[in-house]
Amino acid sequence: MSALSSIASPVDATSLQAPTAASTAALAKQHGKIKETAQAFEASFLSIMIGQMFEGVETSGPFGGGDGEKMFRSFFSDAIAKQVARGPGIGLASSVSREMLKLQGLQ
Repeated sequence: MSALSSIASPVDATSLQAPTAASTAALAKQHGKIKETAQAFEASFLSIMIGQMFEGVETSGPFGGGDGEKMFRSFFSDAIAKQVARGPGIGLASSVSREMLKLQGLQ
């Protein structure tokens, strides 16, 4: 008897069960949460990048924002970022969700 055989017992293939509908539903729910989290991360990243893009923009003229525009510019950046991430995005969400699934041992 080797040292390995005393530690690891053989697996009985008949004791393994096929995935049930409940486990499949739980797995689908977990995949959905991961996708949602990755999409929120992408939106957050885009919001920061869009906010930086608008930093140097100065508006003028009769409808050129002023203090009100400066105050609500971050909300505008967030709205743009969420809309972009909701669509095809920039590919960050798919990479993040793939890595999250890999870290959790899921496919």
